[in-house]
Amino acid sequence: MSRIGIIIGTTRDNSAGKVVGEWLYDLAQGRQDGVEYTLLNLKEFDVPLLTTDVIPATANKQYADEKVQAWSDAVDACDGFVFVTPEYNRSVPGPFKNAFDCLAGEWTGKPVAFAGYGPAGAIRGVEAWRTVVVNFSMPQLRNQLDFGFFTDWTDGEFRPVDAKVERTNSLLAELEDAVSA
Repeated sequence: MSRIGIIIGTTRDNSAGKVVGEWLYDLAQGRQDGVEYTLLNLKEFDVPLLTTDVIPATANKQYADEKVQAWSDAVDACDGFVFVTPEYNRSVPGPFKNAFDCLAGEWTGKPVAFAGYGPAGAIRGVEAWRTVVVNFSMPQLRNQLDFGFFTDWTDGEFRPVDAKVERTNSLLAELEDAVSA
């Protein structure tokens, strides 16, 4: 059985990312035999700032900090990912980047898709992520999701337009194929 982790990459209270991640998770349930989706909410892991003297690439997936170890175990159990990411100042969110940097081998070679959200769909944040994941030879899906606050939220509720639902299903199918390859 393959496992795809949907990572909610923000630690903000009441974030739009949690809503998008849960929506993706609900949509992904029961899509394909042999593929299981799991929701990884970064906020729940409370990953500390990277201050250890041990370089993550040399840690062999064994970390002194129990929060980092829990994060490592959860990420390592996945065969691919959907990064649900906002855009902070034209780049990646700091807490998510820190959590990514705290690990190494857990990411290596695993396919990744991106779902950005924000005023402009986090397109620049996703582009910044693309340069980061290359370091661990993570195959990236070219297609990406971009949920806009002005187009996919109505009266404060996340309601993606039908075309976005279709694109999401297509993206998940593509990721499932990449993980199975």
